[in-house]
Amino acid sequence: MPGGPAAGATQYFFGPDSTMTPTPDRTLTIDDVRALFQRHDLRCTRQRELVYAALAESKAHPTAEDLHLAVHATDPGLSLATVYNTLEAFLACGLGRKLPAADGSGPCRYDADTAPHVHLATDDGRVLDVPPDLSERLLACVSPELIGEIESRMGVRVRRLNVQVVAHAPREA
Repeated sequence: MPGGPAAGATQYFFGPDSTMTPTPDRTLTIDDVRALFQRHDLRCTRQRELVYAALAESKAHPTAEDLHLAVHATDPGLSLATVYNTLEAFLACGLGRKLPAADGSGPCRYDADTAPHVHLATDDGRVLDVPPDLSERLLACVSPELIGEIESRMGVRVRRLNVQVVAHAPREA
């Protein structure tokens, strides 16, 4: 991401849920990123812009360390702790998702796409988006009645449903 978002040349993608979901429909400018932060009551800083841009541009569901490396060329002074704190701020205001490692012991990965979709986590550490048509079909299998029963029996209000399929990566011949 040479030049970073402050350079004005970096393009961002706008998805249906006002997050940075890559779509061919419309690119987002840094002003759009700032407006997005404002809509989510998130204070806008250069560091947050850089981290969010790197997260939104990635299709690989990066770790905090991956994001730190991605923004280091633009801002060498940005610490890994700042990246972690920034990611927590994104999660708190709904601008990202935290994805646990498939084996439960590796680093978490992050996703700027908060629209309902299913992830596939492989035992070699990759996290992939399940194609939209399959995601929709899988999520549709969880009925509103089932969600209501979870809420009543557990005394909670379900805000979001995250589904992660864990799979063995195919072995290369």
